[in-house]
Amino acid sequence: MPLPKLPSKPATILATQDYPSAGAARPATKTPAAKKVAAPIIEAAIAEVAKPVRNAATKIKQVAALMVAKPAPTSAVAAPAAAPAVAAAAPARAAPAAKGKVTPIKSVKQVEQPHPAKHKAVEVQLKSSASRAADQRGISKLFVLDTNVLMHDPSSLFRFEEHDVYLPMMTLEELDNHKKGMTEVARNARQVSRTLDALISNTDDDAIEQGILLSKLGNKDAKGRLFFQTRLQSADLPAGLPVGKADNQILAVVRSLESEQEGRPVVLVSKDINMRIKARALGLPAEDYFNDHVLEDTDLLYSGIVQLPDDFWNKHGKDMESWQESKNGYSSTFYRVTGPFIPSLLVNQFIYLEPKNGETPFYGQVKQINGKTAVLQTLRDFSHTKNNVWGVTARNREQNFALNLLMNPECDFVTLLGQAGTGKTLLALAAGLAQVLETKLYNEIIVTRVTVPVGEDIGFLPGTEEEKMSPWMGAFDDNLEVLNKSDSDGGEWGRAATQDLIRSRIKIKSLNFMRGRTFVNKFLIIDEAQNLTPKQVKTLVTRAGPGTKILCLGNIAQIDTPYLTEGSSGLTYVVDRFKGWTHSGHVTLARGERSRLADHASEVL
Repeated sequence: MPLPKLPSKPATILATQDYPSAGAARPATKTPAAKKVAAPIIEAAIAEVAKPVRNAATKIKQVAALMVAKPAPTSAVAAPAAAPAVAAAAPARAAPAAKGKVTPIKSVKQVEQPHPAKHKAVEVQLKSSASRAADQRGISKLFVLDTNVLMHDPSSLFRFEEHDVYLPMMTLEELDNHKKGMTEVARNARQVSRTLDALISNTDDDAIEQGILLSKLGNKDAKGRLFFQTRLQSADLPAGLPVGKADNQILAVVRSLESEQEGRPVVLVSKDINMRIKARALGLPAEDYFNDHVLEDTDLLYSGIVQLPDDFWNKHGKDMESWQESKNGYSSTFYRVTGPFIPSLLVNQFIYLEPKNGETPFYGQVKQINGKTAVLQTLRDFSHTKNNVWGVTARNREQNFALNLLMNPECDFVTLLGQAGTGKTLLALAAGLAQVLETKLYNEIIVTRVTVPVGEDIGFLPGTEEEKMSPWMGAFDDNLEVLNKSDSDGGEWGRAATQDLIRSRIKIKSLNFMRGRTFVNKFLIIDEAQNLTPKQVKTLVTRAGPGTKILCLGNIAQIDTPYLTEGSSGLTYVVDRFKGWTHSGHVTLARGERSRLADHASEVL
């Protein structure tokens, strides 16, 4: 059954490396087999370089030939050897009906360089050598917690599985010093104190000495014990270290525990980089706290988009069904397909297939999945002028996907990731204005963001809550100017009246006063969401009432909040937890559309 004709205007083609190819798995790294294969090649290369040679240029070429492995033939190159090509006179997109036929590729395209929009990969931090040795031997470890770990994650006591946890007396002293105030750190310190009080209640002194079961409060994953420092432990530290400093006293406890419990690994866990450096300099095992990371490698973060293999319709079009439905004033085509690739997809994930022989590309979205059967829906082409959203049209494939999410009233939660200049704020604001002022789907737009300065703070600002937040909302003011300039029919007076109407429907709220609120029929935009902790994101998302849509925008490569990384950011947290939900969607925008200067700066700076 042939596919219906889709809009002939294709979106901007990105590099093939931007999104994981559906046909190939992620290459394995650091496997023992790869090391065994690579070791002889590297040794041979080093031996060749070590020999004195007269012609250096020739020898360098020989060594380079040893280091480069011959690439395996790919399916794209082998495709021309398949069945003969479909005639050019056949109807467009007849691939699903022609079973077993593969259209040959006219020419092998050179490998494109990855687009600079892709953020730099973060190196995965490894465990200490003592932890790795203990994992190989299968013995439990004793983790000594620094105060900043407890204040960063109050539930960290129960995140160490079968291993034991040790709290020095100085850690409890610092918790007591930080419990006053209304900051997030003070709240976490008070929560840890309440948790410790619940653990030691109805416990005698002997049980404290032998360790308290961490599973006492119902945490089944915590199978270890909690130990307190019940006596003075002295250890010899270098004479230059001040004895009265809290960090040095904790280091002394770690060294004393190492001498007392020989054969058992004792590891210091701290979020303080300098503390870990001092510990390693003294020969003590030290690690960062990893359990708050949603992903160890942010390259594995869900992108919301997947490229279909070239033979997708041949393998999945055997018993395909298709029909059309009209929803929200727009008619779209649905396909029910069955095949081996379906289980790897997620609900509301965008799929695309752009044939290399010039045929019309296919863009769709997964609506339902049941085993190996899925329902695919074609998308609305927002790159066409007739489908513009408040005068804004999609400039590339990802922006078209994003607008399909933003304009879908059945999608309650949308996350947009991307570097500066990819159009996150502009698309969100245009979609909000169109659905508030034109379709009347929502009552008003509420905008909020974290007030974390890039440089030094300028101090307190005068005025009301909205006036205090206005300097932080410069990005929205810039985008409102762009959206207002597109309306040139009414002249200067018409634009001024439109701007006043828009301003009356946009409310700027501070993040500090969100507790206990409920938003009904609101279009809520959370900007710079990468600076939020997972707890703050939960507080905001749970404010949604009936008919409210929430948008989280951000760039995880620009985090200004201390102790937050790309793997532990609240934006990464919600993207990973909401993927596959029927009423949420995510798109990673990959191409900057701000200006050629901004694109070049992102590439070279």
